Amino acid sequence: MGSSVSHAGAPPPTPAAAPPTPIPVGLATALPPNTEVQGDGKGVSEKVDWLNLPCPVPFEEIQREALMSLKPELFEGLRFDFTKGLNQTFALSHSVFMGSMEVPSQSSDIIKVPTAHYEFGANFLDPKLMLIGRILTDGRLNARVKCDLTDNLTLKINAQLTNEPHFSQGMFNFDYKGQDFRSQIQIGNNAFYGANYIQSVSPHLYLGSEVFWLGHQRKSGIGFAARYNTDKMVTTGQIASTGIVALSYVQKVSEKVSLASEFMYNHMTRDVTSSFGYDYILRQCRLRGKLDSNGVVAAFLEERLNMGVNLLISAEIDHSKKDYKFGFGMTVGE
Repeated sequence: MGSSVSHAGAPPPTPAAAPPTPIPVGLATALPPNTEVQGDGKGVSEKVDWLNLPCPVPFEEIQREALMSLKPELFEGLRFDFTKGLNQTFALSHSVFMGSMEVPSQSSDIIKVPTAHYEFGANFLDPKLMLIGRILTDGRLNARVKCDLTDNLTLKINAQLTNEPHFSQGMFNFDYKGQDFRSQIQIGNNAFYGANYIQSVSPHLYLGSEVFWLGHQRKSGIGFAARYNTDKMVTTGQIASTGIVALSYVQKVSEKVSLASEFMYNHMTRDVTSSFGYDYILRQCRLRGKLDSNGVVAAFLEERLNMGVNLLISAEIDHSKKDYKFGFGMTVGE
C-alpha cells in the first residue's frame, strides 16, 4: 500500500531505515444504491441534487477511519513529549525516547539493539501556513510545510534529511479541491511522479484512481479506489496493478465506540491478512486496539491525567514470532 494519511502533528521519531519505495494503490468495488426507509417501511430512493454533490475526502485519506483503530501509534520503550506554546501561532517541542530498534537479519530470529535520542521541534501554525520542523541528535532533520496558495490549491512538502548517503527523502504535493472532486500531483526524489483523482458520484459514494512512475527503479503502476460512507458506517476497497487488494469496513456502534475490519491480499507474495480493530472513547481516556490473522494483538491507551497531561501505554504481542513490545509515555502541553 503506497497511499498514506497526512497528519497535522509529527509522529514519534523512528530510527533511520532504507528509504521506502512509494507504491500507491487504488480501489474498486461494487456498492449498493443508497436508499432510505420511510414510515411505511418501503425503501424509497433518496432525492439527490446531482449538481451539488459533496466534496470527497482526499485520496490518501480514504481509509482514515479504519486506520484510527487498526494503525495506532505503537512504540516500545519510554517516551516523553513536552510542548510549550509561546504564542497563538508558534510553539516549541521536546521529545525523549529510550527503547530498542529491530535490525535486519538473515534468520527468522528478531534482533533488537538499544537506542535513545532527543528531538527538538518547532511548530508554526497559521490558517494559511503550517511549518513543522524536527531535528534529532543523530543528525536527522524532518520538515513539513503546508501552504494554501489559493482557496482551492494547497502545496505540501515533506522532507527528511540525513547525513547518510541515499537516505534523504523529499516529496512535493499539489492538492486541488473542487466542488465535488479532489486531485493531486506528486513529485519526489528518485524520479518519482504520481497523480490521483477522486470524484463524488453520489452523496455517499466516491470513486477515484491514481497512477505513479518511479524512474529510478523503472516501475509504474495504476490503482483504483472506492469509498461508501453514511453516518453509521464506512466501507472502502482498493486494487492496484502492484498486486495489492484491500478492503475495509468501519461500523460506528455509538458516539463512543467504533469497530473496524480490514482484509489485505498481496498477489505477488501470496500473503493474506485480515485484521479487526476497535476504538473506544471514554470521558478521561481513549482505548484503541487490533487483532490480526497473524496472531498479533495490540492495544494503545491514552489516559488524561490533568489538563494538558496525558499518559500513554502501548503494547503489541506477536505470538507466532514470540515478539513482545511494551511502551510507556507521557505528553505534557497542548
